[in-house]
Amino acid sequence: MTIAEIAKLAGVSSAAVSRYLNNGYISEEKKQKIKQVIEQTGYRPSLQAQTLRTKKSKLIGVVLPKINSETISRIVAGISLILSKQGFQILLANTENSVEKELEYLSVFQNNNVDGIIFIATLLRKEHKKIIKQIGVPVVVVGQRVDYTSCIYHNDFLASKELTEIMLCNGRKQIAYIGVTTKDKAAGLERKKGYLEALKSYHITAEQDIMIESDFSMEAGYDAMKKLFESGKKIDGIFCATDFIAIGAMKYLKEKKINIPDDIQIVGIGHTKLSSIITPTLTTAHFYYKTSGQDAAEMLLTLLKEEKKVIKEIKLGFEIIEQESTKNN
Repeated sequence: MTIAEIAKLAGVSSAAVSRYLNNGYISEEKKQKIKQVIEQTGYRPSLQAQTLRTKKSKLIGVVLPKINSETISRIVAGISLILSKQGFQILLANTENSVEKELEYLSVFQNNNVDGIIFIATLLRKEHKKIIKQIGVPVVVVGQRVDYTSCIYHNDFLASKELTEIMLCNGRKQIAYIGVTTKDKAAGLERKKGYLEALKSYHITAEQDIMIESDFSMEAGYDAMKKLFESGKKIDGIFCATDFIAIGAMKYLKEKKINIPDDIQIVGIGHTKLSSIITPTLTTAHFYYKTSGQDAAEMLLTLLKEEKKVIKEIKLGFEIIEQESTKNN
């Protein structure tokens, strides 16, 4: 099926069909005739032909750290929701938390015909900055604040501070910290800063020997909690940088017959589905991950229309979900 055949069936000119397919102006009457024929015939325009005509591929590259993550799936769902409505397709590049793969995929997308890139970032290095600044299409970073390209990020600092303050308000004084590397400026550095600021506001000195770095997994949370328990340090609260870390820590505490929240209170971040299923339910912070994906896609679409390079920035809020793991009986 060709444009000429579509035009003949619709009783319009080939130029009218071309304008319809490229979102140009045509009368509403012609638009409905063409739309009806396309729906009846199942016609799909050639992507290669469209690219040659418009210099646009209608493809967006999405670089993500881990495809089997609840958080990432929510972000990608938001991205897809917006882009699909505008006729764009997305190419997913799963890096398995490998910085080398991130750089490789950014380079692949740079050298292939994508209209723009959305990069869901964790650890950012100077190599990321270098290649992103060289890329000839708009790039939006999700999850980290940067100054060299457009970005959307969360208020990790304030969420962590408020979560820690919940335990402090409940009279907890020896609050441990299980986090991720501070090389991750959002989930690592900013969340740790929020925890420390909360302690400072209550005139409590932070103790380095009850602060542990792990990774994002439940297994890491379990191992970190075991290390804290076996150190013999008195602990009555735990701030965990993610829900999965917190759930791993809770598993260990349950095995040791330590009551949550009477003996130890605990918080996480992410508001995962498990946080409301586990017993006791976990106090956490809800970040608007799907919204961040939607905003990233909308931001990218706006940048595609700009004649010169523009850098935009959005900081999203959060909601504290206070559940059983911090309830005083």
